[in-house]
Amino acid sequence: MRYSLHKIIKEDYQSFSPLDYSKFKYGDKLTAKKFGTDLFNGFVKVYGDYLLNTKKDILIIPSPYLSIPTASSYLSWYFKKELDLFLFKNNKKASIESKIYRNQTYTVDYGNLSFKERKKLISNDTYYIDSGFLKNKVCLFLDDIKITGSHEETIKEILNNSNVKGEHIYIYFAELINLKISPKIENFFNYSYVKDDQKLIKFICEHDFSFTTRMIKHILKMEKKSLKRLLVVLDEFKLESLFQFAISNNYHHIDEYSENLNSIKNYQKRIT
Repeated sequence: MRYSLHKIIKEDYQSFSPLDYSKFKYGDKLTAKKFGTDLFNGFVKVYGDYLLNTKKDILIIPSPYLSIPTASSYLSWYFKKELDLFLFKNNKKASIESKIYRNQTYTVDYGNLSFKERKKLISNDTYYIDSGFLKNKVCLFLDDIKITGSHEETIKEILNNSNVKGEHIYIYFAELINLKISPKIENFFNYSYVKDDQKLIKFICEHDFSFTTRMIKHILKMEKKSLKRLLVVLDEFKLESLFQFAISNNYHHIDEYSENLNSIKNYQKRIT
């Protein structure tokens, strides 16, 4: 089963704001809340009766990650908040958070790739799920956007290989329907607002945000001058969060990230 709130049919017109989507991908809290709430409100119109009639536990599972939450993790959080309120009003048990662990092996920009390139790239990653916990549940797999379907195919393979049987619904904020449109449209959405280092620094100064995988990877690939300007505007708590998230995802073992990560740590030492 599958549900998507927005259908991408035309390249030059969308039923959602690409600018807001870009802010969302970089961790804007208000946008994540709006997207998660809107997604639930659309989903419940179609699947509300199904959720109320099932006797199985309902699991919420965002796109796979290791330690740093993806934007879809925050989308899932606000979706779950609305879902649990809906279940409460109908005297049903609350949903349960679950997770697929993913050890990501690449640093290239995923949004620029074709289906085959994406599938080949993510096939090198390693995944872990608690297959026993997922079995015979209603599993809601949430992601922000479906472009080629490579992630969905990977999840299905993981479930099949782990012999996970149950009722599975794949839920997306947006879905590319017109396959004549290049998959590279994903990067148009990703960078509509945060186009470069300068815009990211401006975004951090002006928005209430949570760190996402995309933001941290962007920071760790910044030019030295941009990184210095960024570090000055981050408070001590955000600096510590940035560093801890990065090492928890083992980014210090990736050569492309290690230099900036060491610069962040050295800056921390100087100001404390």
